[in-house]
Amino acid sequence: MKTLTKAEEQVMRILWQLERGFVKDILEQFPEPKPAYNTVSTIVRILEKKGFVDHKAYGKTHEYYPIISQDEYKEQFLSSFVQNYFEDSYQELVSFFTKDRNMSISELEEILKLIEQVIKKQKANRDE
Repeated sequence: MKTLTKAEEQVMRILWQLERGFVKDILEQFPEPKPAYNTVSTIVRILEKKGFVDHKAYGKTHEYYPIISQDEYKEQFLSSFVQNYFEDSYQELVSFFTKDRNMSISELEEILKLIEQVIKKQKANRDE
């Protein structure tokens, strides 16, 4: 999967929220100051070439929709991020956040609960 620029990711976030829309619909969702219509149109066409978006034509007008889900993108992005910045080790990623970020005790406890739930689930699946 190709990576997205900040502008492309911003358009994708809007499309994921809308589920489908015309360039004018996408443009309406941008905060002020809004980019130019042609800028958004160009970004959407780039996203289409990259395989993130497709369209349905109504004459000269196109309604765009994502063909990559937000969860698929998150998974691919995170995997690439961990590989490139943490030597492909989720342990290194977790270590970085727990040591170098001033996380509160409640945040750490929540993470611990999530990890414990995953461990229980994996053990149950293994024992089946």
